Order: sequence, then C-alpha cells, then structure tokens
Amino acid sequence: METKGDLSVLGRAVRTGQARLGIALLTIVGLVIVFGHFLARHAPDAIVGPPLEGPGGRFPLGTDVLGRDVLSRLLHGGLSLSWMAILAAGLGVFLGTLVGLTAAYKGGAVDALLMRAMDVLLSFPEILFVLLFVSMLGRSTLLTAVLVGVAFVPGVSRVMRGAALPVIGSEYVLWAKANGLPPTHILVREVLPGVTSPLMVETGMRLVWAVSAIASLSYLGFGIAPPAADWGLMVGENQDGLPVAPLPVLAPIALILMMALGGNLIAESVARTVGRTEGRN
Repeated sequence: METKGDLSVLGRAVRTGQARLGIALLTIVGLVIVFGHFLARHAPDAIVGPPLEGPGGRFPLGTDVLGRDVLSRLLHGGLSLSWMAILAAGLGVFLGTLVGLTAAYKGGAVDALLMRAMDVLLSFPEILFVLLFVSMLGRSTLLTAVLVGVAFVPGVSRVMRGAALPVIGSEYVLWAKANGLPPTHILVREVLPGVTSPLMVETGMRLVWAVSAIASLSYLGFGIAPPAADWGLMVGENQDGLPVAPLPVLAPIALILMMALGGNLIAESVARTVGRTEGRN
C-alpha cells in the first residue's frame, strides 16, 4: 500500500511554482464564488440601466445587452458552474474508477465486456453525448452535470484499469486473494491505495474539463437557463454586443480561463511529479 508515498508526492507537487500559480488563480476565483454575492450591488437579473452602457461610476464593468449590471452578474455567476463541475468530475471519477478497477480485477470476459462498452461510449464526443440526452430529456442543471460526469467515465475507466493491473499482480494482492478476502475488501483496502497518484491526476484533469464542458454547454444554450447568472451563459448572451461593449463577454471569459488554467496547472504539476517519482523507482 502506497498511501503515505502518494501523499508525499502530492506535497512535493503543490510546492512547485507551477502549482502555486494554479492555487493562486483558483483562490481568486474561489473568493469571487464564495463572497461575490455579498458584494454585488444589484440582483443578477435586475435591469438597472440602458443596454450596453460602458464602464463608469454606477457600473464598473458596464451593462449587458438587457441593461443588467455586468459586475453583479459576474459576482453571482460562478456558484452554479463550480458545483456542477465538482459534481460532474466527482461522478465521472467515481464511476470510471469503479469500472476500471472491476475490469482489471475480474479480467477475462468481464474485462472485455466492460472495456468494449467503454469503447462504445468513448466513440461519442463528450459535448455531443450530453447534447443528445439534453435534447431528449430537457434542460436541467443537475441533469447536465450528471451527463457530463457520465461522459467522463470511459476515459477514466481506461486510465484506472491500466494503473490497477500492476497493483493487482503484486504480492500483497495475491496474498489477499489466496486467503479468501472479499473482492470489495481487496479493491478498497489493497488496490485503491496503490493507484492514488493517477487517481489524483485524473480528478484534477476531469475537473478542468468539466468546467470547460459546462461553460461551453451554457454558451450553446443547453446548460443553465436564463435569466440565471452564469459565466458561460453571459458569454453567449452578450456576444452580439462585443464590438460595442467587450467587457460583458471578456470578463466572464477571464474568470472561466482562470478557473480552468488554475486547475490545469495543479493537475499537470502533480502528473509531472508522479512521472518523475515513478521514473526513479
């Protein structure tokens, strides 16, 4: 079992300059998400001025195409994106790990069946997969988050299966099998701690992809429904006014990029640290 070693790897990863930059970006976005609605001067759906008014004393970032305060909508808009991304990434990693570890442990026909099913799902682009079901079942924030999570399962399962195969062939797992320990006990207590490093990397990467996917769906009109404040939705709503008032589009894009870039820097730092550690072993 390598839990302590994996925690040591994680500690070294977050001390790198790249990871610190990522943490700083996520901290800024996190502060906006947590405290933004306390600082907003207006309700996110309140029409408080003329459409596309430029930045000034009343409206530091101007108004959008409907005359709503851009700063107030920006301060309210990150909560939905964040909880949906966390739910989608968590669901995708949990189900993908469950499928991958089961396939690696069972082997044979079970492994082949599960991996062929994952190949079928993997053949659908993630956004197209979500759009297919949203068009049939209707738009819902919970449904969108769940569908994005399900779309992540094939990729996660293949990574975790590959990571679990060497662990399952190790002596302590073979000893546990020979002593008749239940498969659930072996997978949770013996195999899972041995794949913590790739699991952390997958979690970080899927969280970044979830942010991008959910923001893209809101931009396309299949995510969060108006008049709710959402950064991806703000980009789609105000794109026609971009030549006149760029801030209603550029401000939410900046926060989305900060969230995605921060998560990506941390996940890449962990991946590089894991790769260097495994290369020395």
